[in-house]
Amino acid sequence: MIIGLTGSIASGKSTVSKMLEELGYPIIDADIVARQVVEPGSDTLKKIEALFGPDVIREDGSMNREQVGALIFSDPAKRKQLNDIIHPAIRAEMLRQRNEYLEAGHKTIVMDIPLLFESKLQHFVDKILVVSVTEENQLNRLMERNGLNEKDARARIASQLPMSVKEEGADAVIYNNGTVEGTARQLEKILKQWE
Repeated sequence: MIIGLTGSIASGKSTVSKMLEELGYPIIDADIVARQVVEPGSDTLKKIEALFGPDVIREDGSMNREQVGALIFSDPAKRKQLNDIIHPAIRAEMLRQRNEYLEAGHKTIVMDIPLLFESKLQHFVDKILVVSVTEENQLNRLMERNGLNEKDARARIASQLPMSVKEEGADAVIYNNGTVEGTARQLEKILKQWE
């Protein structure tokens, strides 16, 4: 079984991901894969350099994220070109890792994909687990965690699909508004049902 783990910013998805890892499930983290595919010398990074020029590569061979960010920030066409290079590479690497875990005999694998719905990757997984939180908790956690004012925190939250939409698309929802122990109990119950 492939579990797609997702949530929204400051929902506590990373906490649940750690719990699953501690329970022994292999985790494929989309954010980590996104960094792996642009490591120095990678085909993906070579394509980015060919598209944007040598300025986007640092002396150590790594991608100059600030430079790339500045190029795509105000240019939707360039952003699309970058995404057209990076997204297929991320998807291919996630599937490669998934197949590797399956071949190694793992029965359940967790794919931690923050933008599962936004990227329309539901077909990658068998079950979708959404970590949800009240809007008030989400706002307070985000302001505290990232040192944002309320306006900036609300803007970040608004840039993602609403929690309610993610919950509708879920096979199960963990409501992460209480204690860590409460979250762990919900996770345990869901895993038992799915086994």
